[in-house]
Amino acid sequence: MQECGWMVQAMRMAIVSDIHGNLTALEAVLADLRETAPDLVLHGGDLADNGSAPAETLDRIRALRWRGVFGNTDEMLFAPEKLKAFADAQQPGLRPVFAAVEAIADAAREALGDERLAWLRGLGASVAEGPVALVHASPGDAWRAPPPEASDAVLEATFAALDKPVIVYGHIHRPFVRRVGVMVVANTGSVGLAYDGDPRASYLLIDDAEREASPTVRRVAYDVELECRRIIERGAPHAEWVAAMLRSGRFQMP
Repeated sequence: MQECGWMVQAMRMAIVSDIHGNLTALEAVLADLRETAPDLVLHGGDLADNGSAPAETLDRIRALRWRGVFGNTDEMLFAPEKLKAFADAQQPGLRPVFAAVEAIADAAREALGDERLAWLRGLGASVAEGPVALVHASPGDAWRAPPPEASDAVLEATFAALDKPVIVYGHIHRPFVRRVGVMVVANTGSVGLAYDGDPRASYLLIDDAEREASPTVRRVAYDVELECRRIIERGAPHAEWVAAMLRSGRFQMP
């Protein structure tokens, strides 16, 4: 739908991000999307890495033909040097995290194969639709994003250049919606790997209410224990670590 089409009639958009190979959570979100019935769905990247079904999850997204952007874990799959550069710039205490991330990425890369990696490489860094601009983390950088606690000044400095009334990003796995001056800044949270203490999947619905787009966070319960069993049975690297985060809905050190 063209931008003018958004203004002609009310429209509902969903933005789904940070699935992380968690096909169990994605299928629950797809069932919820059938109930909420958005006119358009976009994805915010971080599609395949980390869960029980990297290739199957990516194939599902491709079959749905959603437009979207690449995330940092997508980029590290098709450009491994990006992970190394980012990890090298971090504090030494985080080295165990990045060692685990690298092992998980190696397994996901092998599962995906060259053709799927090429498809990820073809994704863009931003998408604009009607009043909404979508990036994975921040404009021009899929690896760094402001947290929910960021000041209005930081959010405005980060996202104002996108020049849209509604700015949506993912990456931090902690959903929120805030008005910042003339903008609304919203985070999708994560479908497949929550970090806000709520293990349920999260995505955004954006309604055009009297020509003013209004985002809301949607939470969807899924069978977390089933996904944990699937990761462990697959023999994925650091499966118990990932399972512990899925159960708690919080980041933990490996």
